This record gives sequence, C-alpha cells and structure tokens, in this order.
Amino acid sequence: MKSPKVVTSTAAGIVVLGLGLSACGGGDDDGGGGGNGAKFDAGSTAVVNVSDHKGGVLKFAQPDDFESLDPANIYYAYGLNFVRIFSRSLMTYNSKPGLEGSKMVPDLAEAPGTASNGSKTWTYKLKRGVKYEDGTEVKAKDIKYAVARTFDRSVLHNGPSYFPQLLDVGGKYDGPFKDKNLDNFKGVSTPDDYTVVFNLKSAFSEFDQVVGFSGQTAPVPAAKDTGVRYGMHPVSTGPYKLQGDYTPKKGGTWVRNTNWDPATDPNRKQLPDKIEVQSGLKAEEIDSRLQAGTVQIDLPGSGVQAAARQQILTNPKLKANSDNPLAGFHWYIPLNTKNIPNIECRKAIVYAADRSAMYRAYGGEVGGQVSTSIQPPAVQGREKGTDFYTKADPTYTGDQAQAKASLAKCGKPGGFSTNMIFRSDRPKEKATAEALQQSLAKVNIKLNLKGYPSGTYTNEQLGAPKFMAKEKIGLGTYGWAPDWNTGYGYLQPVSDVDAIVPTGNANAEELDDPQVNKMWDDVVAVQDPAQRAKIYNQIDARIREQAAILPNVYAKSLLYRPTNLTNVYFHAGYGMYDYANLGVTG
Repeated sequence: MKSPKVVTSTAAGIVVLGLGLSACGGGDDDGGGGGNGAKFDAGSTAVVNVSDHKGGVLKFAQPDDFESLDPANIYYAYGLNFVRIFSRSLMTYNSKPGLEGSKMVPDLAEAPGTASNGSKTWTYKLKRGVKYEDGTEVKAKDIKYAVARTFDRSVLHNGPSYFPQLLDVGGKYDGPFKDKNLDNFKGVSTPDDYTVVFNLKSAFSEFDQVVGFSGQTAPVPAAKDTGVRYGMHPVSTGPYKLQGDYTPKKGGTWVRNTNWDPATDPNRKQLPDKIEVQSGLKAEEIDSRLQAGTVQIDLPGSGVQAAARQQILTNPKLKANSDNPLAGFHWYIPLNTKNIPNIECRKAIVYAADRSAMYRAYGGEVGGQVSTSIQPPAVQGREKGTDFYTKADPTYTGDQAQAKASLAKCGKPGGFSTNMIFRSDRPKEKATAEALQQSLAKVNIKLNLKGYPSGTYTNEQLGAPKFMAKEKIGLGTYGWAPDWNTGYGYLQPVSDVDAIVPTGNANAEELDDPQVNKMWDDVVAVQDPAQRAKIYNQIDARIREQAAILPNVYAKSLLYRPTNLTNVYFHAGYGMYDYANLGVTG
C-alpha cells in the first residue's frame, strides 16, 4: 500500500530527537501514565478506552485530500482504512489489535474462498440479506461488475492492478466503460446471485488477501456507476453513508446507514451519529485540535508533527494518550533502472548515501529504525537480510571509497548528474532528498531536485513511466506498506515487471530483472508459506544486489488519541488506528 501522507517540520524533528529518545523509554515517574488509566503505547497492542457509547460526531481532518473515495480507485493506506466505514468487500482485515489485525476474515463472503483447479479457481459464497443504502440487496453480479471496472486504468488509475494481472479473461478486456456487455468479462463468473467465481491464469495461493486488502471487491450497482465521478458518492454497504456528495479539498459528512445490518458485519461498529471529514487544514493546526479534542483523528495516520511531538514526549499526561508503534511502512529511495541503467552507477549512489542523515530527516529513533531489508520487520517470514553496501560503513554515513570505485567501473570516474523528485508537501521527504544530494556531491554525483504535490506524485510523476522517461528521473522518495502481510503483498507490486502500469505505478524502479521475474512467476504455485517466504527473501536480496532500491527507514509513528476518543487501537493491517470501530464521547 502506498504510504500515508506525512507533513512534518524536519528541522524541529531533529532538534527534538535527543529529547524524544529519553522520553520514549517510558522513564516518567508514573511509568508513562496520565493519572486516568491511560498509558503510553497501550494502543499499539490493545484496545484503549473501550466503550459502547452511541452518539456524538467523530471528526477526522487531513492536510490534503483523498486520492479518491471510489473504493476501487484507492491505494493510500489511510484511504483504504477509511472507506471501510461505508464499503464492504468479500474479505477484510480483522478488526483486532496486534498481529491479529493483519489476518483476513470474511466480510461480504460467508467464508474464505474455496480453491479448486489447482488454486486457479476461487469460489466465494455471499452472505444473504446484505443491503445497499437504498435497501436493495447486494448480488454477485455487482461484485463481478466491480472487479471488471478495475481493468480500465483510464478511469481507475490509482488503485492496485492485481486483477488484470491474475484473472484469465480469455484475451483482451478493457472494462465495462468501453464494453457494456458484462458477459464478455470472463475473469469472473456468477452461477447464481450469491456465488462469485474467480478464474485465474495460474495458481495463486494468496487470493483471499487479494480480494480483501483493498476495496476492489466492494460491490457496485452498474446502474449507479458514474465512472470518474463515482468517488463523489460511492454507494454504501457499510454502517455509514455520505450525506450528499463529497466536496474535494473541503470534506464531507457521513450519517448512519439504516440499511446496514450489524448481524452480518462483526468487523465494524456504528457508534457515532455522524462522521465528519475536513480537508485542507494545516498539519500543525490538526495537532492542536487533536490535543484539544475538537478533532479526534488525523486521517493520514502517520503521526503528529515535530512541535506536537516535543510537547507530547515531555508531558506525562499527553504522552499517556499517545502511541509509538512500528507502523509497517518502509520509507525508501527507488532508483530508476531505465534512466540509470548501469548497475555500477546505481551502486555508487547507494554506497555514497549518508543514510544516517536520511534517518534523522524522519525523526531518528522516534521516527523509525534504519532499514536493511526492503520488507519491514512485521512481514511474515521476513529476514533482516545482508546490507551489501555498508560493510565498511557501520555508521551509515556513506562509503566514498567504494562509491568512487563503482563510478570507475561504470565509466563515470568524474561523476555524473541525474534528477531526483520528492513530494513537495512532505518536509521529511524534502530533507531526505537534500541529505542525499549533499552526500552524493562528495563523490561528484550531482542530484537535481524538484518537488511535486502528493495528490499527483504517485500517478502523474513517480508513478508514470512516461513522465519518468521524459524528465529523465533517476531517483525519487517513496514509501510502501504491505498490501497484505506476506512477502508477496509487500514486494510484488514494487518489483515485478508485470506490475508496471502507465499510472499509479508502484514499481518506480521499473525493474525488469529476469531472475526476479522468474521467481515471481514460480512462487505463486508454492503451497507452503514457509517456502514462499524463503523465496520472497531471495527476491528482497536480489533487488538490493541490483541497487534498484536504497533502503532507508522502517517508519514509527507518534499517534495521539484524544481522551474523548473510544475503542482506539493500532491496526497492523493499515499501519494506523482502525477507523471503522471508533466512537466519541462528550
């Protein structure tokens, strides 16, 4: 999943680093407690402030805006988390704290999928009586239509591309916006109103995760599909529905969906009377409102900004109402293999990088851990890996001698120039790019930096191969969390040649490595999870050997939970609080 949006004052974050390290150790006189039963980091592993209280207005705020509210057109983790308040999929992440939250459980489906035909056919039976906001019943054809929509990247250009990669459509298929006869879509069949059958090109053992991690199996009634405008008012199957339409850059209000039946949905609650989203607030203003309790959730879910971080970590009462989990995201630098095709030139960049400075740009110990593998620690079966480029650089400040040796091998002993982009509304990423620019300059590698807004970055710049080629982009800043908690869910979208798409491309390196591609082709038929994990670690190592990704920081977030927020816990599946089960008091 794409990383959440982050807006932080990096300079202040570096100043507070030393202070945060001691505070984060729980050395307060009261052990990090706030005197009201709250405790620092309690929400990382358990539910805090448990309550069944109904009523009130739950308020979310964000500095920018959703990439979309069309459940099939979202890849940012916080968007996938939020849309669960109004959309349901065949499977979904478990609504529990701790590692249980990374497991898939049935949602619209009665049970996990039944695999047959050597795991090339997957069948799901729907729960009966699940209704849309208008009272009509969800039928299998609506899920088939929803999946068919994902084949048209001109309309749905943000979301994942697993279905076009995996489903056997019997030839070319361009989606229902161009071909309105759904019978021509062979990738999914519906023998009756409550049975959905997926037909795959080849065996795939993690298909439950594909249908569950995103909103792409959230049913869509064809008659109510407005194409690119569907995200303005997606039809609800969850506990809340939009009141009117969503207003981009401003926000929207969700009210109770009276046709939602909790008997069919153990994964969500319907506690607040309303849920409000306000978009376009400054990040520091959101932090102030969080501490005042006038906003309950910062939507991006990536933690408070530097000034609030200092206040929280030095005030025992505030600290007791905060959590500092390892969020599951990896902030890293993709090196584009088309624009920097020589592996030794890429190695020179990796060797010369001052990763210590890049780490500090993300807040140091409070902001994360220095990364060695591409997969973050929480991914099942992940191994720490060998850091091939820091054997003579234990402080991660850069190995200039090795960098110069690689420059000589790539035929650029005098160095070279390349372009690097970053998200301009994310000070951490700007500071990371500047730190890398400074360290590469020491070996005469010149980085030309340019920033772009988050709203377009992953679709029109870093995630658009044509743009990358035209502008000769060599590097970018990026972050990724697992689509689901296995090596496939993390690594495949960012490294398989089959995952490269014209927009919303996560394989920003545009890696097309024969060894990696073959391992991806072969691993899908492996039934043993431990054996698959072994192959995923081999892929991880191969990507790093090819200097296609420069590891940086496994993210930690300092999250603040106002005292009037109930049922709060960190959700391992999304890397932030679980938005579908919150309540509010007062």
